[in-house]
Amino acid sequence: MKALLNKLSAALPPGTVAVAGGTVVLGAASYVHLGVAGHSLAGYDTAMANVSVLWTIVMSIGIGVFFPIEQELTRIVSARAVLGQGAAPVLRRATVLTAGILGVTLLVLGLLAGPIADLLFQGDRGLVAALGGAFTGMAVCYLTRGVLAGLGRFGAYGAQLAVDGGLRIVLAVGCAVFGLHSALAFSLVLAIAPIVATLVTLPALLRAVGPGEPIAWRELYGGLGLLVCATLLSQLVVNAAVMSTKLLAPDDSALIAALLSALVLARVPLFVFGSLQASLLSGLTAAFTAGDRAAFWAMLRRIGVVVGALGLLGGVPATVLGPWLIQVLFKAEPVLGSFDFFLMSAGTVAYMFAMVLGQALMVFKRHNLQLLCWALGTAVLVGITLIPGDVAVRVIVAYALGSLATVLAMLAALRLSFPGAAAAAGEGPRQLADASSPGVGAVGK
Repeated sequence: MKALLNKLSAALPPGTVAVAGGTVVLGAASYVHLGVAGHSLAGYDTAMANVSVLWTIVMSIGIGVFFPIEQELTRIVSARAVLGQGAAPVLRRATVLTAGILGVTLLVLGLLAGPIADLLFQGDRGLVAALGGAFTGMAVCYLTRGVLAGLGRFGAYGAQLAVDGGLRIVLAVGCAVFGLHSALAFSLVLAIAPIVATLVTLPALLRAVGPGEPIAWRELYGGLGLLVCATLLSQLVVNAAVMSTKLLAPDDSALIAALLSALVLARVPLFVFGSLQASLLSGLTAAFTAGDRAAFWAMLRRIGVVVGALGLLGGVPATVLGPWLIQVLFKAEPVLGSFDFFLMSAGTVAYMFAMVLGQALMVFKRHNLQLLCWALGTAVLVGITLIPGDVAVRVIVAYALGSLATVLAMLAALRLSFPGAAAAAGEGPRQLADASSPGVGAVGK
């Protein structure tokens, strides 16, 4: 068993194990948060539906807007570290950029608070304020995590995840203990936990950054707009089921809550995969910057095997036990069957493969191709969702096929853009850019 664990650890990008513990805590916190809310708000269908919708918005639009900041910072800081440059100039300018993006987001929420509350939260403007708080938490945590991952400070990165998840569990359980039957109370958990976690790990970040060459604004935001659009579309694909059901069947609160619970359960592998993302992007960028083609493509192959294994380990139990588990864990109504869970699990596996391939495109600075692939997957999802028929079937099949379409598009993009990719793994270190399409330069240039 020890030898098997050592082999598995060796197959993962450096830093994955350090992040894994925090990811497990944060992933478990999602289940505890929603599970406790489901039990506490049982009999308050509208309240739980509101929590489900707000949680989905945070995990889709929030991640779509702010997670690209972490990805770009990881790529830029990792490349600078290989070249011996400090990250302090990057952190300063990234803080200003993130504050600007957050300010615009909060301004939009403030101006449209009434219509948003009426459309999504039965007129409760307090939940719009909670949504703004959750966006603020995401902005500060993704800003700091990006720099920590780029510097290889995965211990502090994992600690921030663990503190965030631990606080979500404590706060959710606290709401239940004090008998709070309020959607607002359970929603504020998503705002308080990440902000406190960021403050706890901020000293470690400030100690790690060092002086370096100034960074041009263009290098920081040049690909960010495309990446934000691509990430928003990716989050639309993975979270559209709940929002689509809210729009297509707004009065079916039982189905809305059950779909959220089912998707959270079917996406257990995706939470585990989260521990790979930061270290994968950092490792790919470092190999690319150093010109080590063999390491770059070997890392992609190994991660592909890990993703397939995660899909099997998570998908089989979800398919067999899912309909029963969501009733026990989340107090969901029995409106979904095993085949629904099979399709959601298959969609999750495809989605993880798309995330891996998308990071490869991003390291090559092909943000435009990544966006195009997610746009194709989104078009497939929307087309299937609009087909007449049972709402649950349409939104679940749309998730699976939308994710699959994105994977196929990304494979084609990599094949067409980098025809030497298959042979690259067998070659010795050299500049990756030499075999790539014109215009692709080393990261950090």
